[in-house]
Amino acid sequence: MNNVGSVDDLRGRRALPELQAESFVGDYRSLQLQPGRVTELVGVPGTGLTRLGLKLLAEHSKRSHVVVLDTRGWISPEAAWETGVVPERLVVVRCDDVTLWPKVAAALLEGVRAAYIEVPARVRDRDLRRLTALARARRVAIAMRSTGKGLPIGIAHLRLRAIGVTWEGADRGHGQLRRRRLMLEASGKGAAGVTRRFEVEDEGTDVVRVVSDVVADQARRTVG
Repeated sequence: MNNVGSVDDLRGRRALPELQAESFVGDYRSLQLQPGRVTELVGVPGTGLTRLGLKLLAEHSKRSHVVVLDTRGWISPEAAWETGVVPERLVVVRCDDVTLWPKVAAALLEGVRAAYIEVPARVRDRDLRRLTALARARRVAIAMRSTGKGLPIGIAHLRLRAIGVTWEGADRGHGQLRRRRLMLEASGKGAAGVTRRFEVEDEGTDVVRVVSDVVADQARRTVG
């Protein structure tokens, strides 16, 4: 049975090849994190963003250690391994204390090449800006999962907002997930200043790929 969490019109899909390119800009053939830059993931729980964030660490884990900063206490290392993260190069740290979080996050960036970081509510903007500056100086690639109003302006190089999800094989919390399609909206400098919607397909293994470039927003149509 299919469960649908999106009302977006997906007609006119255009298939794209397997993710290979190094850059996410322009043709959306890659979701790889870029050194020294922050990719913001924003959306409600249940839309697959945690899995996407873990998947973004997989390629970096082939070369060095990667870290997950968990603020909600529910990220399992096994979930990261299933996305292709090398088990012996994964570090999971849990911290839900908003006063300690900036120090913990900064310390972690000193020893890794890539990180998936959850941002708790009420973190000060200046602490986030310091963390971004540190990531830039250390050339650490970050996927940052924001909550509430999102990250302050100027933090994220690329912003990926979940706007819908469709999944197959799991009905009312039962059964094995066979496939999930996550609809994302990309914006920011990493999207060349153009807001676009596209679809990511997750087949329940370590395969996560872009399968369509669905909708260009009004700004894109005006420029074109």
